[in-house]
Amino acid sequence: MFASRRQLLQSTSCGFGYLALQSLQQRSASAATDTADFVPARAKRVIFLCMSGGPAQMDTFDYKPQTTNKKHPGSGFAFQKHGESGIQVSELMPETAKHVDRLCVINGMHADTGNHAQSFLQMHTGEKLRKRPSMGSWITYGLGTENENLPAFISLNAAKPSVYSSEFLPTAFAGTPIGTNGEDMSKAVIQNVKSDHLPLAAKRQQVDFLQSLNRQHLVGRKDDARLEGVIESMELAFRMQASAPELLDLSNESAATLERYRVGKKLSVGTCRPTDFGRQCLLARRFAEAGVRFIELNHGGWDQHTNHRRDLKANCETVDAPIAALLDDLATRGLLDDTLVVWGGEFGRPGLVPEGKDQTGHNYRGFTYWLAGGGVKGGYVHGKTNDTGSQAVEGKVHFRDLHATILHLLGLKHESLDYFHDGRTHRLTGPEGGKVVHDLFA
Repeated sequence: MFASRRQLLQSTSCGFGYLALQSLQQRSASAATDTADFVPARAKRVIFLCMSGGPAQMDTFDYKPQTTNKKHPGSGFAFQKHGESGIQVSELMPETAKHVDRLCVINGMHADTGNHAQSFLQMHTGEKLRKRPSMGSWITYGLGTENENLPAFISLNAAKPSVYSSEFLPTAFAGTPIGTNGEDMSKAVIQNVKSDHLPLAAKRQQVDFLQSLNRQHLVGRKDDARLEGVIESMELAFRMQASAPELLDLSNESAATLERYRVGKKLSVGTCRPTDFGRQCLLARRFAEAGVRFIELNHGGWDQHTNHRRDLKANCETVDAPIAALLDDLATRGLLDDTLVVWGGEFGRPGLVPEGKDQTGHNYRGFTYWLAGGGVKGGYVHGKTNDTGSQAVEGKVHFRDLHATILHLLGLKHESLDYFHDGRTHRLTGPEGGKVVHDLFA
């Protein structure tokens, strides 16, 4: 299967734009290859809410009662049961808690390392040491785009290129970054798209001339997928000039909508810095409506070693209402059924240190993710950590398993989503593979 897939990629990379415009699924179908590589899709797109730094699971979605044992003080905030499912959610997430019957909470997550850089890389690419294509790139490589006038993969407020890099996959499957970590998202734009120096017809002639030169350049380099991806990105950039700026413009949204998403609001605790996460969530809804396949939102600052209570409260206040507004709008507009929303970070945190100090560390042996929409069970908790919240003990889900499950929900078999590079076959789930967690499916 690997050889035939490699031959398929090589045979289809000859024509200008063909590799970039067609997904692996489309190319496989046109080449009459094994349809067993695919499964019925439950979701069409993904919105990944990336909370970098390590959200404290015991203070958000994994309740641990406080005891007199000072070595393990339990959850540092009050919890309450919500919804018909009765799932316990922290007082820090009151708006998200209203949607708890839509959430599929995974309390048995675990990873390989407690180092931020390595675990963050593994969360995105499946490997913790070497640069590899990101999950968004693998998904767009497998499924292609729903809207040829927009990127299939958009990354908002990303801190590192690893979040949106396609690495050895063709460049056409790389994410389009909008904003950088800490940037005012109201001023963020897609670089090098807007241009008013020529009329549209003249710009079309200009692009056509440049692309004719590019095609001549490609003739002697028929197997250069990276070059072909760059050529296709130029074509996409031209098409984006009409649609992309309009999607970034929130001026046509009502004041009530901006308020629900907390666009432009400041924090009432912590550092009182302006937040841009509400704008990210509102943009994610607009991108999902427009047919963007994979949308990643980034919110940093969850690495609270000191001032844990204050800073965790600030972070939760920043993301809580916007996430609730996003879930509500997706459901109201009929998008949640085929949009998979994923929330989590590179690992979690243990409880507060003994003696009541407001300090925490890293915990990669047991932490929480949640999913919503996209064919997963709502109002469901999968797995559990031990009594101290330090280790996953039931229903354990590794990042490789999460990746395999996300791909399966999108109709892709993780064993078959592969790419031959540098002498061997690569997958998002790596040589170890992952297992699809069918218990999460509705």
